[in-house]
Amino acid sequence: MPTKKLGVYPELLTSIEKARQLIIPEDRIRVLNPLIEYIQSKIDQGQEINLNFICTHNSRRSQFSQIWAQTAADYFGIPANCYSGGVEITAFNERAVASIKRSGFKVSAKGDANPVYYVFHSDDKEAITAFSKLFNDPINKGSQFAAVITCSHADENCPFIPGTEKRIPVRYEDPKEFDNTSEESAKYDERSLQIASEMFYVFSNVKMPA
Repeated sequence: MPTKKLGVYPELLTSIEKARQLIIPEDRIRVLNPLIEYIQSKIDQGQEINLNFICTHNSRRSQFSQIWAQTAADYFGIPANCYSGGVEITAFNERAVASIKRSGFKVSAKGDANPVYYVFHSDDKEAITAFSKLFNDPINKGSQFAAVITCSHADENCPFIPGTEKRIPVRYEDPKEFDNTSEESAKYDERSLQIASEMFYVFSNVKMPA
């Protein structure tokens, strides 16, 4: 159960419950353990928790990861700051935006070419600000953060990330390959739900001081 009751939107709560029922394979648990250990170490030391989820275009997987990680952190009352970024600027993909809306998030947007989306999981917290940006964009924490790498291209082609304390690969398959197919919506929702499941697993295994 969450340590702090949030007024999570009912449709989103249904998605969270569905995500938490998914079984996470042992090989994925091994991938997630370094992230749990990093967060726990920051709590144990009384330090700020900053996570920057990084993928090449900051358009799909890293956006899903930021949104679900921040939602999970808030759900369990973990004081984490979750960001995202890339090595190229594109846009928060409209298919991914549609998927988080289907999950039950409330979303508003501002702008055209690279819109800024304001993503709400409840009325109790400020919006998660989501748009495509470089990992070192001023909106992100510039030092004392963990770089959580969500795609193989960024992991292999971005060997040095200034300001990071730890680099943690947590790769996900790209739903982009299903764009413009009959499986598009289902595959985006499948990837989003997987990420939700894993981020909720991570934060459910973090222990706050009594």
